[in-house]
Amino acid sequence: MYAFTLERPTTTAAAAKLAADGAKPLAGGQTLLASMKQRLSSPDQLADLSGIKELSGIRREGNAFVIGAMTRHADVADNVELKAALPALAELAAHIGDRQVRAMGTLGGSVANNDPAACYPSAVLALGATIHTTARKIAADDFFLGMFATALNDGELITAISFPIPKRAAYMKFKQPASRFALVGVFIAQFDAGVRVAVTGAANGVFRHAGLEAALSKSFTPQAAAAVRIDATELNSDIHATAAYRANLISVQTQRGVARALG
Repeated sequence: MYAFTLERPTTTAAAAKLAADGAKPLAGGQTLLASMKQRLSSPDQLADLSGIKELSGIRREGNAFVIGAMTRHADVADNVELKAALPALAELAAHIGDRQVRAMGTLGGSVANNDPAACYPSAVLALGATIHTTARKIAADDFFLGMFATALNDGELITAISFPIPKRAAYMKFKQPASRFALVGVFIAQFDAGVRVAVTGAANGVFRHAGLEAALSKSFTPQAAAAVRIDATELNSDIHATAAYRANLISVQTQRGVARALG
């Protein structure tokens, strides 16, 4: 490690000012601290957000859940009201990393980092969530811009994310066994207006699959998902899986997700 200044703001306004002045926000530290240890990141100043109480918590507002950016994965997984009304999101959180990661990692940190194999971005995108920041509100479809890239401006912090409650939803994750990130993760959400399907781990960023959405909006069945051809052209190939294997996983996990959502 190297010398840096650690600030501990107690309000969102103070944190936003530090970020605007160039401080690097520190949420759960699951990515940032590891990057600093490897000299992949070398900020001179960190703004630890863990002391800002207003950034944590889960509440229901009408037909949506609003979850604070600093809410830990473990708290999302254990929330009784969330497990009853939106169990797919609670289950997603319950299978991120291991217990230590879930005790430290945060919703806002994961979404702001936008790792291409992270779980939360698929839930944000499939549920059509709204990202609340210190400056504005951003629709999920406008937020994710590619590998580790988002619509956040320099100094802009996520404060909360609002998740609409669907009729049915499920998240199916095929884990990379060493990292526990998604080799392929598929989040399916059925609304009155149609079905949204978001895929993580398979490409250079989370994405919606138009073919699966169209088929499942017409017929919400595993058979409808199985009939959709998954193009492997733009999917990742690496030491863990080929693009063709990932394409097959997208189909299989979607079929399994629909079956689970149907109960």
